[in-house]
Parts: sequence; C-alpha cells; structure tokens
Amino acid sequence: VGTRMLLAGVVLLPFARSRGGAVGARTLWHIVGLGCLQIGFPFGMMFVGQQWIPSSWSALLFSTFPVWLLLVGRVLMPAQHLTPRKLLAAALGLAGVVALQHTQLGALEVSGPTLLGGLLILGSAGFVSVANVLVKRHMTHVPPHLLVCVQTLSSAVPLLALSFLLEADAPLRWTPRALFAIAWLALAATVVTYVLLYWLIPRLSLSALGAMALLDTLVAVVLGVVVLREPLTASLLVGGTLILSAAALANFALPAQQSAGLDEA
Repeated sequence: VGTRMLLAGVVLLPFARSRGGAVGARTLWHIVGLGCLQIGFPFGMMFVGQQWIPSSWSALLFSTFPVWLLLVGRVLMPAQHLTPRKLLAAALGLAGVVALQHTQLGALEVSGPTLLGGLLILGSAGFVSVANVLVKRHMTHVPPHLLVCVQTLSSAVPLLALSFLLEADAPLRWTPRALFAIAWLALAATVVTYVLLYWLIPRLSLSALGAMALLDTLVAVVLGVVVLREPLTASLLVGGTLILSAAALANFALPAQQSAGLDEA
C-alpha cells in the first residue's frame, strides 16, 4: 500500500508543484492531515483488520460509510440536514450489500481478533467520512490533483515505515504481474479515482457520495460473474437493484432544490 501511494504521488508531483505555493504552507499542512484521515489511517486499519475477518464482513462493515458520512456531515456542516430521503438512500445501500454478501455472512466465528478486526474496518469508514466532509467544507478551492499528490505522498511515509518495522521478514516477489498490479493500483485506482472523487465532492451531496461508494461492491460482484464466470444469483439481482436504487435516490433532487442550488438531495 505504501509503495502504491508513493508511486501515485510521484506521478502527480510534476503537475502539483506549480500549484503548491499558491495555496500556502498552512493549507498544505492541512492537506497532509487530511491524507492521514483519508488514506494513511484507513488503509492501515483495513489492511490489519482484514487479516481477522472475511472479506464479506469487511465489505458489509465498510458499507456503513454512507451512514457515517451523513452523521459526520450533520455535525461538521449543520446545513446538511438528515432528511428522510438521505436516510432511506443509506439504508437501501446497506441492505443491498447485505443481500450481495448474505451467503457468506453466517460463517464468521466471533472472537477477540474478529471483533478487533471489525472495529478497525468500522473505524476506517469513519475516518474516510470525516476526511470527505472536511474536504467538502474547507478544500474545494484546492485543485484535485494537488490534494491527491500531497495526501498520497504524506500517507506513503508512515505506511512504508510501518511496513519496514512490521513486515521486514516478509518475502518480496517483484514479478511482472506484481509490478503491473502496483502500477494499476497507483495510476487507475489511486490517481484517477481520487482526482475524480475530489472533483465530484463540491458537485454532489454527501448522500450521493455515500451511495456511489457502494457501487464498488456491486461492480466487484458483477465482474466476478462476467470475468470469472461466477453464477448469477437472486442475491446479486436483489442487491444490485437495492444499491442502484440507493444511488438513484441519493442523486435525485427536487426541482425546487435544484433551482435554489441546495445540497439536500
């Protein structure tokens, strides 16, 4: 993860250098802090937590992100009201993830490590929601590529340090496939994804951002059907319908709201 973030930051560095001085040193330090909340803490917590709980439970617990986003947004941005539409969209999205993963959810044996792993995944979702709300409130004037560059470079340092401390004995296999995977994760799944995220944050409501994040799980399951020839089950159809309904509901704004320019969808 640290290598992925370092590569992403280095790729963006030539584009971000010209804009770094324009935002000021104080803003840059704030972006470094946001990098810890958005990438450093959550990725580290998810990496550790996923060692103790199945991926299905990890997906379910992180799918509470829309709920966290609404609650944090209500606290940090009082104008963001908890409307029935927002709460319904979050509930539909969470139900959709449960439908997608329900066949594997019953296989978990509760123990100390599994509880700790679950708390780490929940905490990571909370940290990401706080970061997104803070970006929406304070950082919409900062170019997206500068946000991503500073955050990835600043989060790569602690992640790599922890890797050297805790994984010094782990074998390294720099095969062509491994190098391609890291390059893909750094460029497509980090640079492109996060630049688009920060471009969208000022343009979408918090409920819409939360619902769209759940599409990751749906896309992963659909790819499993298309690429890996996994069976097309009723749970996929139901879960996909619920998640898409949540995204549509969260992105739907009444004409009066659109004309007033309110972020209440």
